[in-house]
Amino acid sequence: MWAALRFRLLPAVKLYLLGFKVLLAQLLSKPLRLPVMPRQDGKVAIVTGGGRGIGYEVVRHLARLGAHVIIGGRDEQEGLAAIKRICGDYKEAKVEFEKLDLASLQSIHQFAERFKKRDLPLNILVNNAGVMLVPEGRTEDGFEQHFGVNYLGHFLLTWLLLDTLKDSGKSGPVSCVVSVSSSAHSVGKITLNDLNSCQHYSAHAAYCQSKLAQALFSCHLQQEMHRDGSPVVSCAVDPGMVDTALYQHLCTPLRLAQSLIARLFFRTPAEGAATVLSAALSPALNGDLGGGYWANGRREMTSASPFDSQLRLSLWEISLQLLGLQ
Repeated sequence: MWAALRFRLLPAVKLYLLGFKVLLAQLLSKPLRLPVMPRQDGKVAIVTGGGRGIGYEVVRHLARLGAHVIIGGRDEQEGLAAIKRICGDYKEAKVEFEKLDLASLQSIHQFAERFKKRDLPLNILVNNAGVMLVPEGRTEDGFEQHFGVNYLGHFLLTWLLLDTLKDSGKSGPVSCVVSVSSSAHSVGKITLNDLNSCQHYSAHAAYCQSKLAQALFSCHLQQEMHRDGSPVVSCAVDPGMVDTALYQHLCTPLRLAQSLIARLFFRTPAEGAATVLSAALSPALNGDLGGGYWANGRREMTSASPFDSQLRLSLWEISLQLLGLQ
């Protein structure tokens, strides 16, 4: 009993201490401002979870720059409402919604198939959607929810769209895959023989593991693309502590405290989107420069990150097996 309690308590303590540290750093730093970005006319972007929060701000800004943006999400009503708001602000915005449930491998395959049939380019893929601190549960395919939605679902989506990203990057700036991770990756632990958190479940540990997995995936994908000479860059992004609905699964006392603190000290979704957009549009700004780990509006680590190379490779290979990919 004590071992199980320690397993649940320790990840929570680590995550909340990290949150306090991040919040303090944000308070001492200047507000994030998005630099002037080049027009994206003729470019196509997919943003998962683009109906609200950071994803919505990314979609809104890309549409304002002239990109054709596709919101991939579960909630059609939310997605259509987002489109209505964006088109109300920018009459010429080209934004649409496509059903995508990252907790369902079938839904991901169907989304990718529908997109490929349209024969559109794909210049930017923003893996933004996610869950945090959800109660113990499984996806449609039996994966722990944080691991399945935040990591495996985006892994599969990227894999299925990779050929389109490569083809689109052959003319003009290279294509870009942006995975929205978190500073929580730094206190995460990958347990390769228990990726589904079956032995002991801690929502805090599962969330941190999924964010570390995203960072490892992003780094390994960047190295694979660089080694093959493919015109695709991959980067992971930490948007900081942002006032979004992601905190809805906190226990009631913490939720009330977070609600009050967030209004005063958290970044706005627009500020959180600034780092995501800087990473996504970096190839257009800097030629073929891209990839790495981004935070606070800039690239903080190159693709030669400190992540354990053997762990990256092992997780990559296990993920391919779990998803039934070659």
